[in-house]
Amino acid sequence: MKRFDLIVVGAGPSGLSAAIEAAKRGLEVVVFDENEKPGGQLFKQIHKFFGSKEHRAKIRGFVIGKQLLEEAAKEGVNVVLNATVIGLYQDKEVVVKIGEEIKHYKADAVVIATGAAENMVTFPGWTLPGVIGAGAAQTMMNLHGVLPGKKVLMLGSGNVGLVVSFQLLQCGCEVVALVDAAPRVGGYGVHAAKVARTGVPFYLSHTIVKAEGDECVTGVTIAEVDEKFQFIPGTEKHFDVDTICLAVGLSPMSQLLKMAGAKMEDNPRRGGQVPICDEYGRTSLPGVFVAGDVSGIEEASSAMIEGRMAGVVAAEYLGYIDETSMGMELEDLEKALDGLRQGMFAPKNRGKAIDKTEEGIDISTNLLKKGYVAEEEIERFPGVTHKKGVHPVIECTQNIPCNPCQDACPKKCISIGSNITSLPIVTEDCDCINCGMCVASCSGQAIFLVDEDCGDGTATVTLPYEFLPLPEEGTKGIALGRSGKKVCKAEVVSVKSAKAFDKTHLLTMRVPKEYAMTARFFKVEK
Repeated sequence: MKRFDLIVVGAGPSGLSAAIEAAKRGLEVVVFDENEKPGGQLFKQIHKFFGSKEHRAKIRGFVIGKQLLEEAAKEGVNVVLNATVIGLYQDKEVVVKIGEEIKHYKADAVVIATGAAENMVTFPGWTLPGVIGAGAAQTMMNLHGVLPGKKVLMLGSGNVGLVVSFQLLQCGCEVVALVDAAPRVGGYGVHAAKVARTGVPFYLSHTIVKAEGDECVTGVTIAEVDEKFQFIPGTEKHFDVDTICLAVGLSPMSQLLKMAGAKMEDNPRRGGQVPICDEYGRTSLPGVFVAGDVSGIEEASSAMIEGRMAGVVAAEYLGYIDETSMGMELEDLEKALDGLRQGMFAPKNRGKAIDKTEEGIDISTNLLKKGYVAEEEIERFPGVTHKKGVHPVIECTQNIPCNPCQDACPKKCISIGSNITSLPIVTEDCDCINCGMCVASCSGQAIFLVDEDCGDGTATVTLPYEFLPLPEEGTKGIALGRSGKKVCKAEVVSVKSAKAFDKTHLLTMRVPKEYAMTARFFKVEK
């Protein structure tokens, strides 16, 4: 029976981070993962991360995955794939199925980083081919290059539902509607806004009545629900679709910990059945640690920091570093994690209805109900300014932990300040040089460069554009507003691509000047 200093179960963001930190301190580390490829969810995440530099902000998930794998290889971490851990027993004995063999390993410490599984909901027709989880759709698109369907309805308006809806649009699917039984959008407003302005309608306080079809999905019926989530007769709506995507939450995959006898609890705020652990991942079992979604559902950025914490604590537990060194390192990691756990979407605020920003500004009710900020609401937010010449317009309206725009501007036109969740502002002495770095760096695609009056009755709007094929200069089309509805005719002035933009192209369109503050997306007119 082979023995290691540390066994990590799961090669996702938290597991790899734990393995790297432990290996840096001299531990012999092995990571087991049931998949063919390591990296967990990261390689499905083609969008840019939020946070700050220390959280790998504005870097796309799959790039972060490559960075972690390179770092793990450099530190000598042994990653074993197609290896399903089927048991965790006394004395930290780990049983692994590799191919057709069952192998036993022992370790002096174990980190469980098994992540989470998608939840499902049942309705008539839910077992038909064509009803899939949003994570499955992401896997098909971003790992295997397979189109999940042609016409898709998304159920769920959390970050997963919003992000995957946008990615479905990017790969050429038509998203006919985004539906949620809750009365408010559950995810980041910037994610909702970038979906809404492409023309996808939001149906809040609605859910699926039934999926239609005999051998596969051919349609779906939704209906409005009351405050008790009961269908309201007469509100049914039908859509012709071939795919229904479900993004209805995640549940921690904590079975190994329960098997091993760790103390567990049912905690809805953390996602369900989770181990009782301290803030550094120590469970009730000495030498057994947890990190990432298995201990509570959060974003991948948080999971990576939790993994690093678990790796450091495991190193101290085995005597590879002293308690003082551990304390200093954990203090820095705590600060980084605390930064991600601030703002409206902090774990402490789950389930709360927040009506004002930290600055005391009324939240956009239209954003929460329809996915976009209404024209009569947008001017109240500090990033929405009017200046002569080209200037940034920042439609970031919620307190989320993110500040790449502040660092991206070479002229310091944008300021967030020391509080990472503060709403960005355009500085008074702004001298915008139209470089576009702020537009490209914004993880929420919420920044536009606007020249409200070009002197000839027109205005220009530069927006983030991540669709192919790219329109050519001179292409005529229509400008869509925040709601996704046509506001005016538009013509492409330029499309800029640069390595520094990291695959976010900057599309500049010319519109009549009265639409400078309303035109927010370009669509080629068929």
